[in-house]
Amino acid sequence: MTLIPNWIWFWSNLVLFCQQKYEKPKFVQCLAFLSTGDILAGDSAGDLLVWTRSSSDTNSGKGLKAFHISRQVRGHQGSVFCMCEMRSGTLLTGGGKDRKIILWDHELRMDRDIEVPGQYGTIRALSEGKGEEFLVGTSRNFILRGTFNDGFMMEVQGHTDELWGLATHPSKDLFLTCAQDRLVYLWNSVDHSLLWSRSLEEHGHCADFHPSGAVVVIGTHSGRWFVLDAETTDLVGIHTDGNEQLSVMRFSVDGSMLAVGSHDNFIYLYNVSERGRKYSRRGKCTGHSSYITHLDWSPDNHYIMSNSGDYEILYWDIESNCDLIRNRSECKDIDWVTYTCVLGYHVFGVWPEGSDGTDINALERSHNRRVIALADDFCKVHLFAYPCSKPKAPSHKYSAHSSHVTNVSFLYNDSHLISTGGKDTSIMQWRLIGKSSPSLADGIISNPAPRRADHSITPPATATPLQEPSPPLTANGTQEPFTETSPPTQLVTPTTELTPPCSESTPPPSDSTVSLKDSLEPSDDTATPSDEGLPPLTPPS
Repeated sequence: MTLIPNWIWFWSNLVLFCQQKYEKPKFVQCLAFLSTGDILAGDSAGDLLVWTRSSSDTNSGKGLKAFHISRQVRGHQGSVFCMCEMRSGTLLTGGGKDRKIILWDHELRMDRDIEVPGQYGTIRALSEGKGEEFLVGTSRNFILRGTFNDGFMMEVQGHTDELWGLATHPSKDLFLTCAQDRLVYLWNSVDHSLLWSRSLEEHGHCADFHPSGAVVVIGTHSGRWFVLDAETTDLVGIHTDGNEQLSVMRFSVDGSMLAVGSHDNFIYLYNVSERGRKYSRRGKCTGHSSYITHLDWSPDNHYIMSNSGDYEILYWDIESNCDLIRNRSECKDIDWVTYTCVLGYHVFGVWPEGSDGTDINALERSHNRRVIALADDFCKVHLFAYPCSKPKAPSHKYSAHSSHVTNVSFLYNDSHLISTGGKDTSIMQWRLIGKSSPSLADGIISNPAPRRADHSITPPATATPLQEPSPPLTANGTQEPFTETSPPTQLVTPTTELTPPCSESTPPPSDSTVSLKDSLEPSDDTATPSDEGLPPLTPPS
């Protein structure tokens, strides 16, 4: 069945065999096929409509009056957003305005009801659970498990507004996210649980852990930044740099300095002491003509590389009062501690032909310096070889997000990659697998596990990550063809080599001297359709 205002269309084998018009209400919000053969619809007025096939049309299956409304029952205040037929034949319906879940008996008589607490939002999805339990999805990205006798228990909690801030812990399997919903979450990547959450006074946009892991700094849209204790969530300090959005915060490798990039075109520098608990202003880098987007430190803390909104690449001498380095070629061979700048000598090959400067939102080099993960504006996560200094460099390309990908970051040991979505407010976790074979074509990908909160309903992965040895890359390595791969049917390493397609989305292999022997694998046993529209990945048995 398909729905348009004032009409319901009935289809069989992709052929329209019946259409019914109704005057009121204007919208039908949900449908369910009952075991009796009837069709139940919930509408925007809160009514339940039972559609029954006319006895005269049962054999033919054709005609405009094959189905008609045989019964109408008042259900909810406001729209009926979802319904679910239980195994017992009873029915659950969920309303929006009244936030109620109603249990209906076999005769469509109201049996019991329960109201979802207001802090979880309105009801958007229902599913049957174990025994008498049922699952509820809400408009504020909660998944609740509940019964009519015991009430609700939160299973999954997520962000509710655009998500940009992401930071991984320097020595543990933890990562932190902050979003425009003013919430900060610390997640455990092993069991996919939420360790703690805290609300801020401002919209969060960027974050970074101190190298000791003791504190985390969070930049906001107003120019203020917060220092939080990473274990207790206690507020250590509040600082302000300008009155515009802070786009990037980055500690030096030894944690003795902090660089803060702002939309006022400046980079603010701080001396840091007491394991990230004390800050004093050191200076300010002045020279960009647009807002700061990314920055990275040199290993000796003497230099900073930065990008800006007008696609500038500037280098700064921190020891010389934050002076701008005019001869940029002097800095092109610096082995930067991190590589998150989307513009630079070592990464210009990641840019596809014809793209503008806003197509790539984030980039990060793995800690072993073998690959680059990239987040783009087209819902894709890419994996490139590092360094990527050849035009039109090939890559693996993966799908999972339904909105622009805002950020990516490797865990401290490169075992997993974390990616965040913008409007979809999702957090995806990918497993990075190293290949011992020189062939690149082993790359596999699928939808990573959804984030879980507290006592999550999603079980942790039962299979251990693939840890096949991968020989170190050398400057004389031979470039192997790259393949844009689709999800396999099982979570196993492919044994056959694939031929890389040559298309606009995946350029032909370049003569780069580095072979990409790493690829992404899902971190749990869930699946997503691939770039080529193949069926979802089948979970392993």
